[in-house]
Amino acid sequence: MIKYYNRKQNKYEIEKVAGEKYLNWSYSSPSGKGLVELLLKKKLFSKLYGYYCDTKISSKKIKNFIKVLDIDMSMYSKNYNEYSSFNEFFIRSLKLGARIIDKNDNILISPCDGKISAYENVNLNKIVQIKGFTYSLKELLQDDKIYNLYNEGTCLIFRLCPTDYHRFHFIDNGVCDHTTKIKGHYYSVNPVALKNINKLFCQNKREWSVFHSDNFGDTIYIEVGATCVGTIIQSYSKGSRVLKGAEKGYFKFGGSTVIMLFKKNAVKIDDNLLLQTQLGFETAVLMGEKIGLK
Repeated sequence: MIKYYNRKQNKYEIEKVAGEKYLNWSYSSPSGKGLVELLLKKKLFSKLYGYYCDTKISSKKIKNFIKVLDIDMSMYSKNYNEYSSFNEFFIRSLKLGARIIDKNDNILISPCDGKISAYENVNLNKIVQIKGFTYSLKELLQDDKIYNLYNEGTCLIFRLCPTDYHRFHFIDNGVCDHTTKIKGHYYSVNPVALKNINKLFCQNKREWSVFHSDNFGDTIYIEVGATCVGTIIQSYSKGSRVLKGAEKGYFKFGGSTVIMLFKKNAVKIDDNLLLQTQLGFETAVLMGEKIGLK
């Protein structure tokens, strides 16, 4: 059971998790852990499942997936029966106006839908994965130069579950550099897995880039793959100027994670997000929603 904070309604809610019993078994029992290490974390498994999700027959899963997980389709550009495969449904686009993006230069918006954990004054050698588990930014980026520029800065972790809108966007006007791709495993990023796999983000497949934001300085975007996420698509053009709210890329099927790093004093995150993180809870946010100030 995953409890998160709904700040719009000022209450805690229980997340609907796709395959919750299976996830608990896979990452908590000896036999399940054995299967994860033997097969589920491997690229081949996610790649094969990705192929299936690209087929027409996979579209038969869509209707029941929406019903069981109570997905509101009114905000999306197509009806459920208009998608030719499950992956096409999974990377679905929003209707125009489905998300309100605050264009104020001083407002930091969420880059995606998901559950956020927020940390200020981060120690680069002990960035929090989940309570009791930490990792270093140097390990995450595998870069000896850039990581130390973010000491005592701000780290935001956005967890996207399979039910979420799976496109991620730019938080400001600016220019994004090239993407560095790092090979890795495909562990689930569900909190059940985060509690059981040490330095999970540093072990999984991931991609990162530096976004030269007009108002928040040089910001690191890191996209982390997960079980059944065989592909991370970057849809932006390196070196081209983008506008706040423009699409950066998207994940194909599975839960995924976006991590953002800001330099010291570049941003002030909303107090309720920081408080809930300190209390051990993620907070639900939508792409374009205000999460901080310059």
